[in-house]
Amino acid sequence: MACLAALVVASLLVGNAAVGAGDMVAALTGGGAPAARLVLWQVRMPRVAAALVCGSALAVSGLTLQVALGNDLASPGLMGVNSGAGLAVLLAALVAPGMAAPRLGLAFAGAMLAAALVWGISRATGTARSTLVLVGVAVSSLFSAGIDAIVTVRPDLVVDRVSFTLGGLQNVTTAQVMAALPVLLAALAAVAALSGGLELLPLGDETAAGLGLDVARWRMLAVVASAALAAVAVSLCGVIGFVGLIVPNAVRRMAGSGVRRCAALCLVWGPCLLLAADLAARVLFFPYELPVGLVLSFVGAPFFVWLLARRRRGWRP
Repeated sequence: MACLAALVVASLLVGNAAVGAGDMVAALTGGGAPAARLVLWQVRMPRVAAALVCGSALAVSGLTLQVALGNDLASPGLMGVNSGAGLAVLLAALVAPGMAAPRLGLAFAGAMLAAALVWGISRATGTARSTLVLVGVAVSSLFSAGIDAIVTVRPDLVVDRVSFTLGGLQNVTTAQVMAALPVLLAALAAVAALSGGLELLPLGDETAAGLGLDVARWRMLAVVASAALAAVAVSLCGVIGFVGLIVPNAVRRMAGSGVRRCAALCLVWGPCLLLAADLAARVLFFPYELPVGLVLSFVGAPFFVWLLARRRRGWRP
């Protein structure tokens, strides 16, 4: 919690605008110049709130997928869920520009379509759950191609094409965060309600079924909850990857396999990772700003390779 608090404060005080940390402190206490108050309340505060919401959503979404599918490589990005939600957000922008509710609803539908495609193709081809990620990468590529096609033809649908396709926090508004917050809380409550059954899934399908768990139903509900969480993040911040891969694996290494404990830690460390990446994106190449998804890719790609190497040696979180 101390790390999260420090990153929140740093994100509010530090940035690439021509406003110093002292001006931000004054604005936080109700004083300061009008320009400082504008930057604080209209730019940095919504940005920090979006990082808290999206970091929590992506981390818990990744944890839920990994437990439900029994695959530590599963994540909203690699399973195509993020790309499916992103494509649906662009379609929502075509149908109802500027409205938050259709964006969230269609983002959820797109995330569910991606999850259903991955699951259906895997079952139809007899693919083992351990290689579901390969089908996910293929589905993700398909939806990403759709995103690129729409943005190329209709670039006016997004304020910043690069920020949407790689993920960015700079264009989020307070109204968008408030619209997404109830969905986030409902999805987190669903994960909490499912956690008892999810605790049994690592024991194996036969053992879990023998203990009275409807494995297929529980797994489907977990995927739905995970898709809802991913949809929240994509509708706010675009297609941000790797948070749902890095944080759950790190948390499960530290805390073991308890779903409730790991989910609680994901609520802290997911925002920590996203806030740290956003800070780096803002200050490393000042006065230029990188998309936060690009910074995460520099960390996430080597982490993914490391996970693959560990899996070959029989390691599990």
